[in-house]
Amino acid sequence: MTTARVWSVTSTTPTEEDAQRIARTVVAERLAAGAEVTGPAFSVFWHSGELGEGQEWRVTLKTSTAVRDKLATRILELHPWAPGPEILASPVEWATDHYADWVEKFTAAQE
Repeated sequence: MTTARVWSVTSTTPTEEDAQRIARTVVAERLAAGAEVTGPAFSVFWHSGELGEGQEWRVTLKTSTAVRDKLATRILELHPWAPGPEILASPVEWATDHYADWVEKFTAAQE
């Protein structure tokens, strides 16, 4: 069991605009403290029983343990791919206390 305070959550999208929309929305909703959009990246994958390839844009989001699962649910709602995109989360094994405090404070439940 991890004791990580900060999580890095990633997903890929078919366009830069999709990635930016997800980033802006979840940060504005305080499900992530910050977001980075990178790309394009060349991807090779299996889809619907076929080998595929194409360009993707990655959105990387920093969040807290408290809202990580809510963030994943929101990404599913916002993402254009059905039935669901790749969403991966990795614990940040080390971060300064200042940064972890900021992430936790920013993503705290709002009354």
